[in-house]
Amino acid sequence: MTQLNDTTLEKLVDRILGDLGGAFSVPLVRIGDDLGLYKTLKEIGPATAEEVAVAARCAPRYVREWLAAQAASGYVHCENGQFSLTPEQAYVFAEPDSPFNLIGAFDTAAAMVGNQPKVQSAFKTDEGVAWGDQAGCMFCAVARLFRPGYVNALVQEWLPALDGVIAMLKSGATVADVGCGHGYRRC
Repeated sequence: MTQLNDTTLEKLVDRILGDLGGAFSVPLVRIGDDLGLYKTLKEIGPATAEEVAVAARCAPRYVREWLAAQAASGYVHCENGQFSLTPEQAYVFAEPDSPFNLIGAFDTAAAMVGNQPKVQSAFKTDEGVAWGDQAGCMFCAVARLFRPGYVNALVQEWLPALDGVIAMLKSGATVADVGCGHGYRRC
C-alpha cells in the first residue's frame, strides 16, 4: 500500500472542496442574476428574505434558501436576519458596468460544463471543437465576461496605449474588426 503524506492530502482535499464550492455556486449565481435577486437586494437591502422575495416576485422559501447559500459563500451579507450587498459585492454581482462584474464568468463556467461532451469527444478524435459548435451559448457567455473590460478600458486605456491610433480614428481612419468577438447581447 502506498504511504500517503497527510499534509499533502489535506491540502489537496481543501483545494478540491474549494473548487467544488465554486462549482456549486455557478447555478445559484446564475439564478440570482436571471431572477434579478442581486439587483433587488442592492435596491432594497438590508431586507429580510421575505422582503427580497416579494420585491423580486419570487417564492419566499426559495429566496430564503438562496440568500442563505449566498451568505455562506460570502456573496451576500447577512446581519441580524437582514440581507444586503456590501459595496464590493454589488460591484461584482449587481453593477453590469463595473470593471469587476463577474457574472459572465459564471455563465462561461456553465457553458463549459455543457460543452464537456464535445471536448471529451475531441480527445478521442483530435478534431477539436469549432467556436461556432460550442454548446449552449459559449460565445454569449464569453462576450458577457469580457464586456466589463471593454466598457471600462477599451477607449479609456487600450486604444490610447496604441501609438497614434486615437489620432487616426479621430481623422476618420477605416477600421476592420476581424474575429474580435461576438459582441454583447443577453442570451
